[in-house]
Amino acid sequence: MHVFVTGASGWLDDLDSLRRGASEPEAVIHLANKHDWGNPNENDRAERAAVHTLAGTDRPFVVANGLSGLVEGRPVLETDPSPAAGPDSDRGGSENLALDYVDRGVRTIITRFARSVHGVGDWGFVNFLVAAARNQDVSGYIGDGSTQWCAVHRSDAARLIRLGLERAPAGTRLHAVAEEAIPTRAIAEAIGKWLEIPVTSVPAEDAGAHFGFAASFFATTMTASSARTRELLSWTPTGPSLEQDILEDAYADV
Repeated sequence: MHVFVTGASGWLDDLDSLRRGASEPEAVIHLANKHDWGNPNENDRAERAAVHTLAGTDRPFVVANGLSGLVEGRPVLETDPSPAAGPDSDRGGSENLALDYVDRGVRTIITRFARSVHGVGDWGFVNFLVAAARNQDVSGYIGDGSTQWCAVHRSDAARLIRLGLERAPAGTRLHAVAEEAIPTRAIAEAIGKWLEIPVTSVPAEDAGAHFGFAASFFATTMTASSARTRELLSWTPTGPSLEQDILEDAYADV
């Protein structure tokens, strides 16, 4: 995974290059992650080390985080603190680590991203769902498909990052969420309609074989509100919905 800062590039593990690159611009936006699903401990270690290094440059600092695991049973709110703290926690506790630097004078802004940040070039979860549908010749959802995902188009997410960097106070948590709750069955139906293949329920015990590593994510609900974010930044998502993106060939290259 590379990190790009005003044209400079370096590996996430090359802390010296991160430090040099981040010392030059007016602000730092940290969106990188190794996403090595087979080695989460390495993901967490690298993420924590990178946040330590980048926050230490004292520049305004935007840090990406996901929304998974923050709360259960209701949409995640911007006021909900992350329970992940310390090097052995999810993403190495990077959100709370970055916020610790607010007391040291760093204008830290947390941007939490929807489970699907979709659009042409998306290599995230929907990409894997499309690949599974093509491989199996059927678009599946798990159980009754009532689990729900939140989503945002990549153009809306990019605009939110810019607005946050321009306007958000230190310590702010922002939610890059345009659609709060999309039933996973609706996602599978859009994929099936686009690929012109059947849509069917996949029993939970068969989900791993059908979807691969994405099964555990597709089987769980992750919803979030962005009401406070929209009010604070006057941010109004205008990009296509996830269903529109699927039906309009955004995943044609999968």
